[in-house]
Amino acid sequence: MKRLNLIFCAIVLFLTLGACSLDDDGANFHYEPLQITNVELPESFDLNEVYNIKVKLLRPDDCTLIEGFDVTRGDLTTRNIVAIGAILDNKDCIALNQEVEDSFRFEVLYNDTYLFRFYSGEDENGEPQYIEVEIPVN
Repeated sequence: MKRLNLIFCAIVLFLTLGACSLDDDGANFHYEPLQITNVELPESFDLNEVYNIKVKLLRPDDCTLIEGFDVTRGDLTTRNIVAIGAILDNKDCIALNQEVEDSFRFEVLYNDTYLFRFYSGEDENGEPQYIEVEIPVN
């Protein structure tokens, strides 16, 4: 029985140490902003309601996975929205330029008009461009 325990421990130790790669240099992907091409918003909001905001964005290739949205607050009712993609490294990518739809939930907390700024890429000078939409609150 003691010998069987010793063999079992040796196998577990071998599998544990053998499965680790010392050449692993970390993550095999990185994050990048994706270009938002269109948004679907209501004409107005009602206070304390939650809305599903539909967004169309550009998936440039099959190495790009849609991770979600980064929504940051500017002023009290200004929201900057960036679609986030995880880009797989070290892979031959096939260009798609595919428009895909995703959404996020938004809760209206203030009575003032909301300004949404959706990241839509960069201009020829590398400056960020935005689709800006103002939504009044009833």
